[in-house]
Amino acid sequence: MATESTDRPEEVPAVAPRLRELRRRAGLTLEDAARRLNLSPAHLSRLETGRRQPSLPLLLTLSRGYGTTVSDLLGETPPEGSPVVRGGSTAEASAAGWHYREVSRRGRAMQALRLRLAPQTQRELVRTHPGEEWLHVLEGRVRLVLGETSYLLEPGDSAHYDSLTPHRLSAVSAEGAELLFVHTLLRGAANELCVADEPSGDKGWRDGRHGR
Repeated sequence: MATESTDRPEEVPAVAPRLRELRRRAGLTLEDAARRLNLSPAHLSRLETGRRQPSLPLLLTLSRGYGTTVSDLLGETPPEGSPVVRGGSTAEASAAGWHYREVSRRGRAMQALRLRLAPQTQRELVRTHPGEEWLHVLEGRVRLVLGETSYLLEPGDSAHYDSLTPHRLSAVSAEGAELLFVHTLLRGAANELCVADEPSGDKGWRDGRHGR
Protein backbone atom coordinates (compact mmCIF):
# COMPACT_ATOMS: atom_id res chain seq x y z
CA MET A 1 0.00 0.00 0.00
CA ALA A 2 1.01 3.63 -0.50
CA THR A 3 1.89 4.90 2.96
CA GLU A 4 4.36 7.70 2.38
CA SER A 5 3.39 10.84 4.29
CA THR A 6 4.66 13.22 6.92
CA ASP A 7 3.51 14.23 10.40
CA ARG A 8 3.64 18.00 9.78
CA PRO A 9 0.03 19.10 9.19
CA GLU A 10 0.95 22.77 9.00
CA GLU A 11 2.74 22.27 5.66
CA VAL A 12 -0.32 21.69 3.45
CA PRO A 13 -3.35 22.93 5.40
CA ALA A 14 -5.78 22.82 2.44
CA VAL A 15 -5.37 19.14 1.62
CA ALA A 16 -7.45 17.61 4.44
CA PRO A 17 -10.78 19.40 3.75
CA ARG A 18 -10.30 19.01 -0.01
CA LEU A 19 -9.79 15.24 0.37
CA ARG A 20 -12.98 14.94 2.41
CA GLU A 21 -14.89 17.02 -0.13
CA LEU A 22 -13.69 14.92 -3.09
CA ARG A 23 -14.54 11.64 -1.37
CA ARG A 24 -18.02 12.78 -0.35
CA ARG A 25 -18.70 14.24 -3.79
CA ALA A 26 -17.82 10.83 -5.27
CA GLY A 27 -20.24 9.14 -2.85
CA LEU A 28 -17.52 6.95 -1.38
CA THR A 29 -17.21 5.67 2.17
CA LEU A 30 -13.83 5.95 3.83
CA GLU A 31 -13.27 2.22 3.22
CA ASP A 32 -14.26 2.43 -0.47
CA ALA A 33 -11.99 5.40 -1.08
CA ALA A 34 -9.11 3.73 0.74
CA ARG A 35 -9.43 0.68 -1.52
CA ARG A 36 -9.47 2.87 -4.62
CA LEU A 37 -6.36 4.73 -3.45
CA ASN A 38 -4.54 1.61 -2.19
CA LEU A 39 -4.37 3.05 1.33
CA SER A 40 -5.54 1.77 4.68
CA PRO A 41 -8.74 3.41 6.00
CA ALA A 42 -6.82 4.55 9.06
CA HIS A 43 -4.19 6.27 6.92
CA LEU A 44 -6.80 7.97 4.75
CA SER A 45 -8.64 9.10 7.88
CA ARG A 46 -5.47 10.72 9.21
CA LEU A 47 -4.97 12.49 5.87
CA GLU A 48 -8.56 13.76 5.87
CA THR A 49 -8.28 15.10 9.42
CA GLY A 50 -4.92 16.76 8.86
CA ARG A 51 -3.06 14.56 11.31
CA ARG A 52 -0.77 13.45 8.48
CA GLN A 53 0.24 15.17 5.27
CA PRO A 54 0.95 13.44 1.95
CA SER A 55 4.31 13.51 0.24
CA LEU A 56 4.48 14.54 -3.42
CA PRO A 57 4.24 10.94 -4.72
CA LEU A 58 1.19 10.37 -2.55
CA LEU A 59 -0.33 13.65 -3.73
CA LEU A 60 -0.02 12.32 -7.28
CA THR A 61 -1.74 9.07 -6.25
CA LEU A 62 -4.54 10.97 -4.51
CA SER A 63 -5.11 13.36 -7.42
CA ARG A 64 -5.27 10.52 -9.96
CA GLY A 65 -7.58 8.49 -7.75
CA TYR A 66 -10.06 11.36 -7.51
CA GLY A 67 -9.69 12.49 -11.12
CA THR A 68 -8.19 15.89 -10.33
CA THR A 69 -4.80 17.61 -10.21
CA VAL A 70 -2.21 18.19 -7.50
CA SER A 71 -2.78 21.95 -7.90
CA ASP A 72 -6.48 21.43 -7.21
CA LEU A 73 -5.71 19.36 -4.11
CA LEU A 74 -3.42 22.11 -2.81
CA GLY A 75 -6.01 24.81 -3.48
CA GLU A 76 -3.77 26.66 -5.89
CA THR A 77 -5.36 29.23 -8.21
CA PRO A 78 -4.73 28.38 -11.88
CA PRO A 79 -2.90 31.01 -13.94
CA GLU A 80 -4.87 33.47 -16.04
CA GLY A 81 -5.79 31.87 -19.35
CA SER A 82 -5.72 33.30 -22.84
CA PRO A 83 -8.25 36.06 -23.57
CA VAL A 84 -8.94 34.43 -26.95
CA VAL A 85 -11.83 31.97 -27.37
CA ARG A 86 -11.25 29.99 -30.57
CA GLY A 87 -14.14 29.11 -32.83
CA GLY A 88 -15.41 25.62 -32.13
CA SER A 89 -13.52 25.37 -28.81
CA THR A 90 -16.73 25.26 -26.76
CA ALA A 91 -19.53 22.73 -27.05
CA GLU A 92 -23.09 23.68 -27.89
CA ALA A 93 -25.59 23.27 -25.06
CA SER A 94 -29.36 23.67 -24.73
CA ALA A 95 -31.56 25.15 -22.03
CA ALA A 96 -35.13 26.44 -21.89
CA GLY A 97 -35.53 26.21 -25.67
CA TRP A 98 -32.26 27.99 -26.46
CA HIS A 99 -29.29 26.38 -28.19
CA TYR A 100 -26.14 28.25 -27.35
CA ARG A 101 -22.35 28.22 -27.45
CA GLU A 102 -20.29 30.26 -25.00
CA VAL A 103 -18.00 32.68 -26.84
CA SER A 104 -16.46 34.38 -23.80
CA ARG A 105 -14.29 33.26 -20.91
CA ARG A 106 -15.92 32.21 -17.66
CA GLY A 107 -15.31 34.02 -14.40
CA ARG A 108 -15.96 37.48 -15.89
CA ALA A 109 -18.64 40.07 -15.13
CA MET A 110 -20.23 39.45 -18.55
CA GLN A 111 -21.08 36.36 -20.53
CA ALA A 112 -21.33 36.26 -24.32
CA LEU A 113 -23.23 33.56 -26.22
CA ARG A 114 -23.78 32.61 -29.83
CA LEU A 115 -27.44 31.73 -29.64
CA ARG A 116 -29.92 29.85 -31.83
CA LEU A 117 -33.63 30.20 -31.14
CA ALA A 118 -36.03 27.62 -32.50
CA PRO A 119 -39.29 29.03 -33.91
CA GLN A 120 -41.79 30.22 -31.29
CA THR A 121 -39.76 29.06 -28.27
CA GLN A 122 -40.02 30.84 -24.90
CA ARG A 123 -43.26 32.63 -25.75
CA GLU A 124 -44.53 32.01 -22.22
CA LEU A 125 -41.29 32.42 -20.25
CA VAL A 126 -40.88 35.89 -18.79
CA ARG A 127 -37.65 36.66 -16.98
CA THR A 128 -36.51 39.45 -14.68
CA HIS A 129 -33.15 39.69 -12.90
CA PRO A 130 -30.56 42.36 -12.03
CA GLY A 131 -28.14 43.36 -14.75
CA GLU A 132 -28.17 44.27 -18.42
CA GLU A 133 -28.59 42.35 -21.65
CA TRP A 134 -27.48 43.15 -25.19
CA LEU A 135 -28.32 41.22 -28.33
CA HIS A 136 -27.61 41.48 -32.03
CA VAL A 137 -29.64 39.56 -34.61
CA LEU A 138 -27.52 37.70 -37.16
CA GLU A 139 -30.19 35.69 -39.00
CA GLY A 140 -33.95 35.41 -38.83
CA ARG A 141 -36.45 37.64 -37.04
CA VAL A 142 -36.75 37.94 -33.25
CA ARG A 143 -39.55 39.28 -31.08
CA LEU A 144 -38.35 41.02 -27.92
CA VAL A 145 -40.97 41.89 -25.31
CA LEU A 146 -39.94 44.42 -22.65
CA GLY A 147 -42.65 45.06 -20.10
CA GLU A 148 -45.76 45.81 -22.14
CA THR A 149 -43.89 46.77 -25.33
CA SER A 150 -43.12 44.35 -28.14
CA TYR A 151 -40.30 44.87 -30.68
CA LEU A 152 -39.71 42.97 -33.92
CA LEU A 153 -35.97 42.78 -34.67
CA GLU A 154 -34.56 42.06 -38.14
CA PRO A 155 -31.03 40.89 -39.08
CA GLY A 156 -28.58 43.66 -38.19
CA ASP A 157 -30.80 45.06 -35.42
CA SER A 158 -29.56 45.24 -31.81
CA ALA A 159 -31.15 45.84 -28.41
CA HIS A 160 -29.65 46.86 -25.06
CA TYR A 161 -31.87 46.91 -21.97
CA ASP A 162 -32.07 46.67 -18.20
CA SER A 163 -32.92 43.07 -17.39
CA LEU A 164 -34.91 44.07 -14.29
CA THR A 165 -37.57 44.91 -16.88
CA PRO A 166 -39.66 41.75 -17.44
CA HIS A 167 -38.51 40.43 -20.79
CA ARG A 168 -39.00 37.59 -23.24
CA LEU A 169 -37.35 36.50 -26.49
CA SER A 170 -38.79 34.37 -29.28
CA ALA A 171 -37.94 33.62 -32.90
CA VAL A 172 -40.80 34.46 -35.24
CA SER A 173 -39.29 33.35 -38.55
CA ALA A 174 -40.06 29.82 -39.71
CA GLU A 175 -36.39 28.83 -39.72
CA GLY A 176 -35.71 30.22 -36.25
CA ALA A 177 -33.11 32.88 -35.52
CA GLU A 178 -29.45 33.25 -34.66
CA LEU A 179 -28.02 36.06 -32.56
CA LEU A 180 -25.19 37.24 -30.38
CA PHE A 181 -26.27 37.65 -26.77
CA VAL A 182 -24.33 39.33 -23.95
CA HIS A 183 -25.47 39.67 -20.35
CA THR A 184 -24.03 40.73 -17.03
CA LEU A 185 -23.92 38.09 -14.32
CA LEU A 186 -25.33 39.80 -11.25
CA ARG A 187 -27.80 37.10 -10.17
CA GLY A 188 -25.32 34.62 -8.75
CA ALA A 189 -22.04 32.88 -9.42
CA ALA A 190 -19.92 34.32 -12.19
CA ASN A 191 -20.35 31.21 -14.33
CA GLU A 192 -24.13 30.96 -13.99
CA LEU A 193 -26.07 31.00 -17.25
CA CYS A 194 -29.13 33.21 -17.31
CA VAL A 195 -30.55 30.79 -19.88
CA ALA A 196 -30.54 27.90 -17.41
CA ASP A 197 -33.76 26.01 -16.80
CA GLU A 198 -36.04 27.70 -14.31
CA PRO A 199 -34.89 26.86 -10.77
CA SER A 200 -37.49 25.83 -8.24
CA GLY A 201 -38.58 28.71 -6.06
CA ASP A 202 -36.53 31.36 -7.87
CA LYS A 203 -38.65 34.50 -7.82
CA GLY A 204 -36.48 36.06 -10.51
CA TRP A 205 -38.17 33.79 -13.09
CA ARG A 206 -41.87 33.47 -13.67
CA ASP A 207 -44.40 32.36 -16.25
CA GLY A 208 -46.67 34.98 -17.73
CA ARG A 209 -48.00 36.67 -20.84
CA HIS A 210 -47.47 40.07 -22.41
CA GLY A 211 -49.37 41.71 -25.21
CA ARG A 212 -47.78 41.06 -28.58
